[in-house]
Formats: sequence, C-alpha cells, structure tokens
Amino acid sequence: MSTLERNHVLQEINDLLANHGFETSHIYDRSCFDMMARRKLLLLLLKVLVNIDGINGLQAQEIKKLSHAFLASPLIVGLKSKSEYLEEDVVYERHGIPVIALDTLKNMIIEEEYPEILADRGGYYVQINGEILKEVREDYNLSLKDLADLAHVSRETIYKYEHGIVRACPETAMMLEDILNLKITLSIDLFKVPDHDKKHDIHKEQVNKNIKNSHPQKLIDLGFGVIPTQKTPFDALAKLEQRKITKTADNALITNLERNRNQRTLKRMAISLKDLSLISGSDAVFILDNEKIKESLEGIPVIKSWEMGEMETPSELMKMIKERKN
Repeated sequence: MSTLERNHVLQEINDLLANHGFETSHIYDRSCFDMMARRKLLLLLLKVLVNIDGINGLQAQEIKKLSHAFLASPLIVGLKSKSEYLEEDVVYERHGIPVIALDTLKNMIIEEEYPEILADRGGYYVQINGEILKEVREDYNLSLKDLADLAHVSRETIYKYEHGIVRACPETAMMLEDILNLKITLSIDLFKVPDHDKKHDIHKEQVNKNIKNSHPQKLIDLGFGVIPTQKTPFDALAKLEQRKITKTADNALITNLERNRNQRTLKRMAISLKDLSLISGSDAVFILDNEKIKESLEGIPVIKSWEMGEMETPSELMKMIKERKN
C-alpha cells in the first residue's frame, strides 16, 4: 500500500466513523497516532499501518501511555503482516495493542459485530464463556468426561475451558456449540479501555525525575502527573493525580511547553491543540515565556511561567485556563 493508498484508507476510516456518530480529529501523519475519534464516552486512538510488523516497542509504548492518559481505546488498522493479508474478523496484536483489518472495523462500526478469533503464536484461538459452558453441560446431565469424549478432547481441557484457564481453537469451540446447541464463545471488546498498567507509574516517576529542572516541575508541584510525549502534536500530558478517575479524561491537560518556537509555529500547533482538545474532552494550554504572546493564541489559553510560579493549587491553574479559554 503506497502513501496515497494509506491516505485513502485513512479517509475511508474518517468517513466511516463520521457517518456513524463519531466526531473525528484531523489526520496527523507525523504523529505516533493518526487520528482520534469520539462517540459519547467512547474515545478511539487510531493508527493505520501498511505492514503491522513495522511498529516498534517505543512507538507502541507511546500510544499506550496516551491511551491511558486520555482513557481511550488504542487500535491499529493494518493491511498485512509480512506478505500475508490480515483476515477479516480476526484480532491480531503487536506490542500489546490490538490490530485488525479495515473490514473488521467496518463490521464493528456498521453491524456492531465484534470479532471472536484472536491470532496468536501457534494459531487462532477463541475465548469460551466458562460459566455458560458449565451451566449448559450440567443441564444436559453431562459429566466433564462425557462432554470431553463428545468433543474429542480431554476431561482436563473441558475443566480448563469452564474455569477460563485456557483458550480454545475455533474448531473445538464450534464442535462444543454444535453439541450443546448454544453459542459459548465470547466476542473481543476492542472498544474497552485497557486496564491500567502499573508500569506507567514507574515510567512516569522516572520521567518526572528527568525533567525536574524544566517547566513541567511546577505542574508536578501542583499535583499533576506529567508525561512528556514524542511524535505528537503536543509536548506533554498532565493529569491530576489525586482526583478520582472517571470515565472521561476531563482532568488531562494537553500542554505545549516553551521550546523557543516562533509565533507562526505556535499558531500551527494551536490548531492541532484545539482539534485534539475538542475530540478528547481535555483542556489544552500553552506554558510559555514569550512576553509578546498575550493570554491566548488561536483560542488556546496561554499561561506564562511567572504566573505558574505564583500558583499554589491546581484549581488556580484550572480557573485561569477556563477564564482565558472563554
């Protein structure tokens, strides 16, 4: 898939989402993610790849930490792995991020049909609803061995299915469904926000130490966790540590920190900040030393470093951002 074809896929995804109730962001070709999309409480962080093996661990880590900060669902849409095209309604994975084909995304958005098959090392697998399996087996007065013999697996395997210890191959799952005359496989909820990984806290503490003498230190002193980013339209994310996390990321700040940028560059960045702020539901702010720039830039609040130095509580910062945004 050439750059032109990739852009076509991105546009197709944008149209697909926009036609089904999503608000979509601009497309960010030089970012670790390509676009954001929101529908009510669902926020997607999307990346499109020609070859899904092209993403490395650092890029994936960046996407995952952004997803955690924004309470978003990360998703990679790809064309192929090596020389093999991705199969429809199969979920692949790269560095802990789910990967699907474009047709799979269409099925999810248009038909609300979610994939059940996961491609992993060694083949394809499905997750069986162990509680349903056990309940129906007992309703049929079948022992573990009885059902195992009918499905041509071991008694121990049926036990593991019922207790969620192992996944099943699709063929075995289909055989069990035929025997029991009931659907027992579980769909994969790709729109679920991933569970918080404690590694993020460790990484964040290390980052905060590294930036101790820079502008973000004041945000840290005010009680924000600060996550510097790379290959994004902003310089860092800041999120109140002590506030109870809700289903929205309303306490995440998209910050742009002073890096001796000229006003023209800052204006271009402000357009991206406003776009992503609207989609993510987060506040955007510039933290600058430039005295020539007043209280806002292209609608994005501007806080001067000396103003930050006089603040004692996070509410003072949030109040100033709200005032200058309005």
